[in-house]
Amino acid sequence: MTGPGRVLAEAAALARARQPFVLASVVWRRGPTSGRAGSKALILADGTVRGWIGGACAEPTVIEQARRCLQCGEAVLLSLGEGCPASPADQSVLEVAMACESDGALQVFLEPMVPAVHVIGIGRSPAVDALASMALAIGWDATVVDDGGRADEHPHPEIVRTKLDLADMVVDERTAIVVGTQGHYDDIALAAALRTPAPYVGLVASARRAVTVVDQLRADGHDEETLARLRAPAGLDLGSLGNAEIAVAILADLVAREARGELDLRHPGPAERPTAVDPICGMTVHPDEARYHSLRHGIDHWFCSSGCKREWDGGGDPAP
Repeated sequence: MTGPGRVLAEAAALARARQPFVLASVVWRRGPTSGRAGSKALILADGTVRGWIGGACAEPTVIEQARRCLQCGEAVLLSLGEGCPASPADQSVLEVAMACESDGALQVFLEPMVPAVHVIGIGRSPAVDALASMALAIGWDATVVDDGGRADEHPHPEIVRTKLDLADMVVDERTAIVVGTQGHYDDIALAAALRTPAPYVGLVASARRAVTVVDQLRADGHDEETLARLRAPAGLDLGSLGNAEIAVAILADLVAREARGELDLRHPGPAERPTAVDPICGMTVHPDEARYHSLRHGIDHWFCSSGCKREWDGGGDPAP
């Protein structure tokens, strides 16, 4: 597999591993440019590029804007160079000048791919099954950990696990773990959940039983900082509820937390980098990666290309 097909296969692998990335696709070009319509690349949170979307003029800008796109979670159409076609009024567009030696232009669509919130329900109970079903209904991922049941006995057998082993799962900052074991092994399930980085760990229980379980965890050696992560009882306090309503109360709490940014992946954004202006073409360049430099009267000047440096060194006039 080569080209865009290989990139898409890698994208699928990253999605399965719940790794955030940006899918960059060339949607329009005007030569001369090394980018081709349909070319694709993946840009990871650290700036790593897998695939190909363009050469030295395009790639640094695509990487920087892709990382910003991943931070805000919004797709953007990146227009590189002059003469790009007009875009729909509802499309977020960012226009960036290309290096002065290139007459080509590109439009690159940057689409952030952030893992959905993952709800892990532990326990064989109607509340856990209802919570998993509702999570799937709003586009989230769901897994049911059920040590005692059979997968084909559940309404969504494709999401059921049959053993309590969270170490086998990808648990990250967009994971919520809800324990609904109905008193069978609450302490064991919660201890396993609290060892993960999940920002939300909840217990389906009455207020009275929740106090008993927390006291047991404390007696087992869990410190107060760890116990403070536990939401017991889980969900919004809506009074005495049936199983389906309990699931609604928990999901409503999780949706509110996700909206407040409490279930976001903490990936690094683009660090602030020093910039300089090419004195010939006026293009913004980064001194930490620019290959062309001149020192004149004790002042450093950085250039986007060898042509600008030659013109400057030959006494060319600076850009207006």
